[in-house]
Order: sequence, then C-alpha cells, then structure tokens
Amino acid sequence: MYDTEVAVVGGGAAGLSLAHRLCAPPPGARCPQVTVVDAPPGPLRPPERTWCYWERPDGEYDGVLAASWDRLRVHGTDGAPLTGRPAPLRYKMLRSGAFEELVGDRLAATPSARRVTAVVDDVRTLPGGAEVRGTTAEGAPVRLRARWVFDSRPLPALPPARTTLLQHFHGWFVRTERPEFDPATADLMDFRTPQPDHGLSFGYVLPLGPHEALVEYTEFSAAPLDEAAYHRALRHYLTEVRPLGPYRITASEQGVIPMTDARFPRGAGPGVFRIGAAGGATRPSTGYTFAAVQRQTRAIAAAFHRGRAPAPPPPHSARSRLMDAVLLRALDRGRIDGADFFTGLFRGVPMERLLRFLDGGTRLREDLSIGLHTPVLPMLRTVAELPGLRRRPSVRPARTESGTPKTAPAVAPTPAPDTAPAPHRNGPSDDDPPG
Repeated sequence: MYDTEVAVVGGGAAGLSLAHRLCAPPPGARCPQVTVVDAPPGPLRPPERTWCYWERPDGEYDGVLAASWDRLRVHGTDGAPLTGRPAPLRYKMLRSGAFEELVGDRLAATPSARRVTAVVDDVRTLPGGAEVRGTTAEGAPVRLRARWVFDSRPLPALPPARTTLLQHFHGWFVRTERPEFDPATADLMDFRTPQPDHGLSFGYVLPLGPHEALVEYTEFSAAPLDEAAYHRALRHYLTEVRPLGPYRITASEQGVIPMTDARFPRGAGPGVFRIGAAGGATRPSTGYTFAAVQRQTRAIAAAFHRGRAPAPPPPHSARSRLMDAVLLRALDRGRIDGADFFTGLFRGVPMERLLRFLDGGTRLREDLSIGLHTPVLPMLRTVAELPGLRRRPSVRPARTESGTPKTAPAVAPTPAPDTAPAPHRNGPSDDDPPG
C-alpha cells in the first residue's frame, strides 16, 4: 500500500516542472497521484530567483516571463561590441515567483496532485518503493510511502571531480532617471571588467525596460568574493565601464554555481531518483540549468505515461560533458584566456548555432567546426591529459546559488567556500540555474 504513487521532494523548478508534466498526460495516458513535499517558509526556502534560457517564441512559460530579447551582445576586452540575433531563438528571463505561482495554480486544479509542507530529513528505500520522512513546521512527523520518489534537494557534497570551478555573482536591479537601456538587447558577457589572475570575469546586463535592468558582476574562479568586493566591482562597472546616470538599487541577488566535471548519479536507490541540479542538469561549462530541467522532466513524464520505468535520462550528452571537461581543465590550468576564448566563439560562430552548441543541440560536424574557433593546441593537450587524471573529492559546497542562472541557472545564502555543506534537507532544486 502506498500513500501516493509519485513523491516529488522539493518545490523548485525541477520538482514543480516534473509534477506538472506528470499531471498533464497526453490523450489515452493516465495521470498518477503526485505529492510534492516542499520546505516550510524559512532558511530552506530560497529568496526570489531569476532563471534565463533560450528557446523559440511561444514557449510554455512565455505568459509569465519578466522579459525576453531577440538581440544579444558581447563586449571583448578591447571594448569592441559583437551583436547578433539568435533567431529563431529568443533569450528569456523568468522569475521564480511567477513560475511557482503559474505551476502551483495548475497543480491546485488537478485532483490527483497535492502538496505537503515539511522538512525532509530522509528518503528510505522500501520493497517496491521508498518512504519520505520529514517534520512539519509544527514539529509533527511526516511519513509518505511512494512507488517512485524524485528528489531535487541539493546534494550534501559534490561528487569527486577532476576540475571544479565556481561561477559566483552578485547582481543589482537598478532603476535609472534617464532611459539608459535598450529593451531589445541583452548583454550576455561584457569582458571590459578587470580580469582576475585565475579564471575570468564579466558584466551581465538584462534590460527590463528603458529605465530598468538587472546588472550583475560574475566570475569563474576558485572561490567567491565577499559582499564588499562584489559591490566595488559593480560600482566600478556602472561608473567606469558602462556609466549610468543617477540610479537607485531596487533589489539584489547573488549566488554560487559549481562548474564541475563530476559525475552526478541519477539513481539514489531502487525507485528513488535525483533530478535538477542534484541529478546533473547544470551545464558544467556555463551553469545554465533551466532548459535542461525542462528536457529532463519532460522525458521522465513521457516514460511514465508510456508505462515505462521513469528513470531520468542523462541531462547532457557524453560528447557535451567531454567538451565541458576539456574547457574547465584548460581554463583552470591557465592554458587559455577565458575572455578571449568566449569572445572568439561569439565572433566566429553564428549566434543561433552557438546557443544550440551551448545547450548541447548541435551535431558532431557542427561541434568540430566550432572547435576550430578555439585555441586548438591547448585544447588538444587537455584532451590527451584527461584520461590520466584522478577524480578527487571536492571540499566546496554542492550548490549554493541564490540568484540568476546564467552562462552559465537559486538556493540558499552563500557560505564561505571551505565551510561544511548545508544539511541535506529539502530546499530548492536546480534552481535549479539561465539557466
């Protein structure tokens, strides 16, 4: 006997997307009983986050987007702008609150779906299923037996890896007195920022209108900065690199996204699976997660509706993971200049093809042609080196994002890089990422 057929642990992007897709079967398929177990208000509930991704117009969430853009721009370290149209794709920005309200309303209207508020402490395998154990905000125990459990909680620690960098960022939502922004153009990477000794840095500007934008300072490096350093970097960007007139800060966000070639196991026991960032949905070389979460949850639901075991498929192809491992290693070892690397890609590859490449949607022939726009010898040296490298345990937290998933897709306050990881309880998922 089961209390529910499917239990989804975590009400972030991955958990809610999966629950919604399971409860929206195609004609002739059945809708299972689905229970979403979400954390109560408090430290395990993340603040408002921003997810960015690219897809064609008329997407599933277009009605609640914060903004979208049909032109993208990159500035090299020399200041030269590279602007392109990724048509037929658009770059889209979705705020987590709007997404959660939309999907929550859909689930509330589905008789076979329900939501339980509790802190999940453990998921135990049972014969033919599993049991989710937790505690409500009032201290009452919760035990939920299910045939299938999909767990989107952040991992307590990253799996062993050959290379792990951190994408860390701090952003301000700003409002200006004068019209300073082009609402049709998003700045993906502005490398006119001072470059660190290790890794790279860039500005990131997403206009919400002529007077409003999200402006972020981002680094790919070994450790996050303190808050004062992020503020200095943002003030420098908005006064020296991209000067604005008078402006005020209306909100802020920051986070840390691990960029790692670790192998994320998707199975956590018979009938128990990890999804979202915990299941490897974050693209290692960019940090984008949201689009991969949609692919992953769509595939799980499709398998279930066909009567097959709903095991999550790999979020990214083996070829994509290999290319990401090469890039991370070459960047970490200083064999390539990160700013020049990404600028060269945007300069030499058509925008639409490059975005498909970053999302793992290109063919082998396209991948090889794109590779010719990278530093070939350092990359080949790294390819030859990888098989002999050991995967080592990481001391960095598994996931501590609390803002925008970018080139990289929010979760809890950012700890110091070498502190112990947060308890393995249910919070956001991929969030669970631009990702």
